Amino acid sequence: MYIFLSILIVLASLLLVGAVLIQKSKGGGLASNYASGNQYMGYRKTTDFIEKTTWGLAIFICVLSICTSFAVKTPINSSSIKQAPAQTTAPAPAPAQPAAPAK
Repeated sequence: MYIFLSILIVLASLLLVGAVLIQKSKGGGLASNYASGNQYMGYRKTTDFIEKTTWGLAIFICVLSICTSFAVKTPINSSSIKQAPAQTTAPAPAPAQPAAPAK
């Protein structure tokens, strides 16, 4: 399930990149390339469609990311490092070495 959701996120991300690259800053973009007056959707509708597609893909990626986080299985304490038991008393200090005799 995790792999399937990850693939959907990658595909939606690629589509989102394409939708953003098609747009032009300040409202131009794909719609500005059409010069004829009788195009299929018109200038304003093309811009609205691309903007709605961009928002839809962004929301889709966010929802899929949240769903993917729930699909990831949490590991069951698989640590191979064993913790040493805590010492309750301090270790005894080492005995002092006698000083060497002065000559």
